[in-house]
Amino acid sequence: MPQSTTIQQALYMPFSRDSWAQLRNAVPLTLTENDLAELRGINEKVSLSEVTDIYLPLSRLLNLIVKAKQQRGVVLNQFLGQQEANRTYIISIAGSVAVGKSTTARILQALLSHWPEHPRVDLITTDGFLYPLEVLKRKGLLQRKGFPESYDMKLLVDFVSAIKSGVAEVQAPLYSHITYDRLAETVSVRQPNILILEGLNVLQTELDSPVSIKRPFVSDFVDFSIYVDAEEKWLKEWYVDRFLQFRSSAFADPHSYFHHFAKLQDDEATKMASHVWDTINGPNLRTNIQPTRERAHLILKKGAHHAMEQVLLRK
Repeated sequence: MPQSTTIQQALYMPFSRDSWAQLRNAVPLTLTENDLAELRGINEKVSLSEVTDIYLPLSRLLNLIVKAKQQRGVVLNQFLGQQEANRTYIISIAGSVAVGKSTTARILQALLSHWPEHPRVDLITTDGFLYPLEVLKRKGLLQRKGFPESYDMKLLVDFVSAIKSGVAEVQAPLYSHITYDRLAETVSVRQPNILILEGLNVLQTELDSPVSIKRPFVSDFVDFSIYVDAEEKWLKEWYVDRFLQFRSSAFADPHSYFHHFAKLQDDEATKMASHVWDTINGPNLRTNIQPTRERAHLILKKGAHHAMEQVLLRK
């Protein structure tokens, strides 16, 4: 039996899709088909039934957890004789390239914002904290983009630390998938009730770094963590399919960093995407991302066609 399977059996309560769906407990569906169409990522086929079966029970669980945290804060403030502070609850979403983290994050943001206890839910992706393209080139990291060393971790940790400290307004850098670079513009985050932080490496701890590095990690500030999981054979297939579709969408933009890929024939594009997976995304998954999976509070397991098949909830 694989070690990861043994660890999961020890740490998590497994739920089939049907058994997890029963935990919805009549939570109403607040999204329409049109809403969902705007939230889906390219090459993903998330249905309203999946929102009902998987995401509504998850939004109910998170609402209960956040509400309990808020109540604990009230009690603590009463005990200390302090005024109620604005405390942001941070949810992180990790997983591989092409697994659908962004879609999961957008759906959860839409659902959680309908709960009256926490109407302000912001979403930030860690892409904006990648080093600028010029810096990556200078450091020789362009072929390791997405690996931990390609991120400005001090900037990212300072950001989540400020959010957790209750700073009134914090700036987050933005990223363009067209120019493949960090933008000069930033977005203001103003004490949301919940912040969803989505990225490849948000579950990493000091265990993933050299012994000589002693510093805070993003995971130190996260209240609840989710890992979106799938077998690598599906991840590679989804990545290649997405790459093929990008030729007529993102790559077709003349300003796109990858515009030269737009005219590739199917076999050429498939070969290129497979090479990128085999040399960059696959090694990053196996070395840096997948080893952090069992640190998550909840694992969403996908099968073929991006369909959610199982939920693992930490005991």
